[in-house]
Amino acid sequence: MQSHDTRQARDYFAQKLAFVTGPFELDGQIKRQEAITIVDVRLPSDYRAGHIPGAINLPQGKWHTLAGLSKDRTAVIYCYSQTCKLAAAAAVEFASAGIAVVEMEGGFEAWQKNDLPVEK
Repeated sequence: MQSHDTRQARDYFAQKLAFVTGPFELDGQIKRQEAITIVDVRLPSDYRAGHIPGAINLPQGKWHTLAGLSKDRTAVIYCYSQTCKLAAAAAVEFASAGIAVVEMEGGFEAWQKNDLPVEK
């Protein structure tokens, strides 16, 4: 096993925690009515088939519009699955425009696997 710098590990995981959330954490934020905007970056047809309650749909071709986003609310972004990189790419674009962002790990797939509510 390779030896690692524990300070680097601490810094890495602190950064990760600052910009990543999970399905249960997001469900709690929804229940507490925190000042967040949930952003589904999947295709509109997939959004219509089911999405996280209260989420807005902002697919890739419309990211530049920042429609529905606000600089006074954190955007919690999700896409399809753990291997989908759309949410991370959207986070880069939104953060570049001054929007606070967090990515929900696992995407909609993780949300569903944890039997959390789905809105249609």
